[in-house]
Amino acid sequence: MAERESNRAIGARKEELAVQYLKQQGIQVLEQNYRCRQGEIDIIAKEEKYLLFVEVKYRSTVQHGYPAEAVTRQKQQKIRRVAEYYQYRMHLPENTPVRFDVIAILGTEIQYIRNAF
Repeated sequence: MAERESNRAIGARKEELAVQYLKQQGIQVLEQNYRCRQGEIDIIAKEEKYLLFVEVKYRSTVQHGYPAEAVTRQKQQKIRRVAEYYQYRMHLPENTPVRFDVIAILGTEIQYIRNAF
């Protein structure tokens, strides 16, 4: 009898898939699963002059909605707070251009949404 893979294990695998996808796009991945008291960001990366904060969402089917729909306004605010803290901790200039992206994975299909919010 095969054991069902945990949501955490599936999430880790999908985040790794997202990292590989970004690298194929020529994007430099700086951090994965950055955590602080404010929360967590799945991927922090750099593309040209932009610092990217990337949220990865996975759904096997649309039964519970599309993956990108899970990045609610509340989740966006939390990601912004973590991003501000990251910039502060890394002593990055306040005028560093940042972008908030989402990688939505539905089954095996990857959708990369630049400037998602």
